[in-house]
Amino acid sequence: MALDRWIALAFIAFCCVYGYAAFFTMDQSLPPILQRNPIWPSTFPKILAVLGIVVGLVVLFTPTPPKTDADAKPKDGAIDLTRLGDYHIVQAAALLALMVAYALTLRPLGFLGSTVGFLVIGALILGERKLHILIPVAVIAAGSIWYLVQEVLGIFLRPLPAMFM
Repeated sequence: MALDRWIALAFIAFCCVYGYAAFFTMDQSLPPILQRNPIWPSTFPKILAVLGIVVGLVVLFTPTPPKTDADAKPKDGAIDLTRLGDYHIVQAAALLALMVAYALTLRPLGFLGSTVGFLVIGALILGERKLHILIPVAVIAAGSIWYLVQEVLGIFLRPLPAMFM
């Protein structure tokens, strides 16, 4: 079975678990007055789970076209699994680790500190070296997002660590 079909199968399994949680476990703790609403907190996860299963099944059961001589050479942008070591796997793994670190540092460093750090370190991992441009852009981006979420949407988002507030 091709790699895309294995990924589709794993995606279907994930969506089934997600759908089970959405359909059978999320609404148990709703108060009785909210159980009469037409839209519950689990409505969007239910839709996502069903759509994910449908997309996964489409990928899984779509027939592959027969191989021709034109298919022998790799297309631009196609991943060649025989040359997997030539890709930037270390950068991808570092970015995934940085995403986990970002999630773990949101409370201790606050939104602004962790977001600026994530943007600067992520850009450095990807090869950006102009710090005189990178740092102000990261500060402006993080500050703008914080302002929109906090002031415009009215959702509390701790901008600084707890010791400064």
